[in-house]
Amino acid sequence: MAKLVSIITPTFNSASYIAETIQSVQNQTYQNWEMIIVDDGSTDETVSIIQQIQKTEHRINLVIQPKNVGPAITRNIGIELVQGKYLTFLDADDLWFPDFIQNSITTIQQTKVPFVFSSYRRADESLNFVYSDFIVPQKVTYTDILKTNSISCLTAFLDINVLGKKYMPIIQKRQDMGLWLQYLKKIPFAHGIQEPKAIYRIRKNSLSRKKSDLIKYQWQFYREVENLTVTQSAYYMVHWMIRGFLKYRN
Repeated sequence: MAKLVSIITPTFNSASYIAETIQSVQNQTYQNWEMIIVDDGSTDETVSIIQQIQKTEHRINLVIQPKNVGPAITRNIGIELVQGKYLTFLDADDLWFPDFIQNSITTIQQTKVPFVFSSYRRADESLNFVYSDFIVPQKVTYTDILKTNSISCLTAFLDINVLGKKYMPIIQKRQDMGLWLQYLKKIPFAHGIQEPKAIYRIRKNSLSRKKSDLIKYQWQFYREVENLTVTQSAYYMVHWMIRGFLKYRN
């Protein structure tokens, strides 16, 4: 019997994109999934759109937060609820190609690596491909992620029967990086799938694009979350800044 895949999608004022994101999940060739959508206090039509889709889609579990608590707590609420063998994430404005789930499972089975992630295409808000595809490394280790986070939320795929259930650190930014590092302390590396299997939508107000604003949070992450020394933090910070620039140069 096909193993259940648990998908966590946080939403906040995502009315313009959420139906398309859900459709990309419904279009998967692998159909044994549950989609846990945790709404973080949206004030637009996000919730009503999801509720309308729920009328014909029983695999969606919608959790409504009465007030905004931020992405880390929102995703952790979803993690608490997952029932599947596999855990994956999909933000409310991103999309998967139809074979994303099946390809991820097949790769885990073939490589015997319980943590895989895929390359992806990069588009603007209207899905025009404005940057070159982001091709991930074939493998990344704990120290690789400290230098640059090559694992994006939209393609991370974990066998939590093997790895166990862990939670994102409650910090303002870099929560996903904190989760990946917890797993990479347990296993030698995560396996990267070279072929793009998703579309990452780069929005004009995307906080992830404002690298200058992230510097202080990155430093705090090294020092307070990973408890690195000043020297270690400075070493990884230099790598992070250089690779962050190169990531969006074309």
